[in-house]
Amino acid sequence: MTGERLELTVYFGERARADGGSLADAIAAIFARHELHLSVVLRGMAGFGAAQRLRTDRLLSLSEDLPVVTVAVDARERIQAALRDVEALALHGLATTERDIAAPGVHAKLTVYARRGEQRGVVAALHRHGVAGATALLGVDGTVRGVRRRARLVGDNRDVPVMVVSVGETDRINAALAELHGVESTLERVRICRRDGAELDALPEAGGGWQKISVYTSEATGQHEDLIGRLRGDGAAGATVLRGVWGYHGDHQPHGDRLLQLRRRVPVVTILIDTPENVARWAPVVEDVTAATGLVTSEVVSVYIESVGGVRSARANPPNHSTS
Repeated sequence: MTGERLELTVYFGERARADGGSLADAIAAIFARHELHLSVVLRGMAGFGAAQRLRTDRLLSLSEDLPVVTVAVDARERIQAALRDVEALALHGLATTERDIAAPGVHAKLTVYARRGEQRGVVAALHRHGVAGATALLGVDGTVRGVRRRARLVGDNRDVPVMVVSVGETDRINAALAELHGVESTLERVRICRRDGAELDALPEAGGGWQKISVYTSEATGQHEDLIGRLRGDGAAGATVLRGVWGYHGDHQPHGDRLLQLRRRVPVVTILIDTPENVARWAPVVEDVTAATGLVTSEVVSVYIESVGGVRSARANPPNHSTS
């Protein structure tokens, strides 16, 4: 795959319906129909949207309609064609795009697409080269080189994609990529704002494009619960929490689920997307929750769809916008 590539990410609830079935299946089918080079469907563990209804898998009464995130990567024209079909589904959710670039600056976000079972080797290489953090997210559906790979109840599902998201200094990421030669990946601009209590860069102030804030922590600390609870109380537009299966942040060793643990030590990432004005308003909440530990990043995204139950609706950029 050559030329400029876009990464399309769609956020919605698992109970959303389309074409007589689930919206997740409908979007995955669109990605497969367009034979998109890479895509993955991720099931979230907690979150809320503009209607402020909390969903979490920790409580049975609140476990319905957990968040779902779909990610697809391909050439700009192919992503835009798939996006038009996604828009036709009358999505109740949010869609963003980010541009894969070759020269991101001092810091970058690297996303590696691997097969199940390969994530530990990818994370180990990133950790070995001093990359600031990495989180492996297990897909339940997706496409690999245009062919759909869906998880089944029976079978090892080794061909279902895993997405490893990492952030760090560009030279360290490039060194890890040299070791992981041949992997499918994207590289995007990112700002590392906080790392284990140290402020490295300020969170965005008012002005500029829409912002995606990612907060990398461990499930065992409970920081993600504190964060989404306080963000809801502060009127944030929404947040999505994804549970990883393996990873690390800062100086911590790679970790994940192990037998005989009372609490899960898996990495989690909390994703917040809003205007810079709103991000600036609840930035103190993020800073307080990550005062001692955690990794916080900020990046600019293009927002294409936002329509949650009629509560609010916005289109930040038309589908042919060229700056992503």
